[in-house]
Amino acid sequence: MRSNADVVIIGGGIIGFAVAFHLAKMKFGQVVLVEKEAMIGEGSTSKAAGGIRAQFAQQVNVEMSMISQKFFKRFKQETGSDAVYDQVGYLFLLQNESDIATFKKSVEMQQAIGLNTKLLEPKEILKIAPHVNVEDIKLGTYCKDDGIADPWEFLLGFEKASRRLGVEIELEAEVTAIEVSAGHISAVQTKKGRIKTPLVVNCVGPYAKKIGQMVGAKVEVEPYKRQIVTTGELDFVKPTFPLIVDVASGLYSHNESKGLLLGWGDKNRGPSFDISVEPEYTDAILEKALHRIPQLESAEIANQWAGLYESTPDHLAIIGWAPEVKGMFHCCGFSGHGVMHSPAAGRITAEMLSGKEPSIDIGRLSPERFAKGELVAETNVI
Repeated sequence: MRSNADVVIIGGGIIGFAVAFHLAKMKFGQVVLVEKEAMIGEGSTSKAAGGIRAQFAQQVNVEMSMISQKFFKRFKQETGSDAVYDQVGYLFLLQNESDIATFKKSVEMQQAIGLNTKLLEPKEILKIAPHVNVEDIKLGTYCKDDGIADPWEFLLGFEKASRRLGVEIELEAEVTAIEVSAGHISAVQTKKGRIKTPLVVNCVGPYAKKIGQMVGAKVEVEPYKRQIVTTGELDFVKPTFPLIVDVASGLYSHNESKGLLLGWGDKNRGPSFDISVEPEYTDAILEKALHRIPQLESAEIANQWAGLYESTPDHLAIIGWAPEVKGMFHCCGFSGHGVMHSPAAGRITAEMLSGKEPSIDIGRLSPERFAKGELVAETNVI
């Protein structure tokens, strides 16, 4: 194991590898990525639903998505690996007047910065998704450039390109301590050895707070359980099936192996690292799904799993330098949007570590916003 590095990235999920790739591409120096598990992507990346969208309420999230979508479309040219970004579109279904007002305002902002978002009446929704029950739906928003992807394909692409560019990857290397000297990061201690380094990037998702605590840095990230169900093959599911979000209930769905993936988050639950599959959680998902897609009545469950959202109080990511100690950089707290924002997050982090101005204004993602009370929440969170 290397004993010295210019930067150590903690976390072997898609955010960590996106950061590693972009740093290596910029020829930053010796980059080492450490991961506590025996395989990469064992945490939230492997549990993600794979949605990629730019329909957000906050402009910074829209811009992050637009950068990322452009990268995903050029993924093979950028990394050398094949990975499919299936632009089947995202369809948000609205029934409450308050949601309609919020989404209309968001669409105006999205269109103003170049996003191809449309408002749809119920009869127009049925042309895109004829299987959906729209009896209680008043309006929809749709962007055909949004879509779905396999997080694992993109993770492997980032990993292979990072290795090729010289990044050293250490698995089963859980971080046990981070050393600080005169207020500056000086080394990272892992179960496989010690690495001297002046820079650490915190990319451990739901565990970001624990890494921050090692150096006295406050990281406003908590883990929240989400559960997903997939069905067996369904005749009515076509390859053009869009990713559908029922805003009032929180249900989301997209095609998956000739069936459907169904997901939902119980927002009444407190933070927890529990990822056990709960039958009652599955029942709640299916109940919501049957109302919105009645043809699911004959569907069989193929698989189900649970994972963690790494959520912040305002549901915006944390990207920036820790104010408590020099040399600690946070890239975490994506609140369920880590896969879709990974290319932008990796690029912006690499830019900032290199002393460059970030590609977009990310002032709202600063780690210091919580202490200052400068919170403007992202409301379009599933």
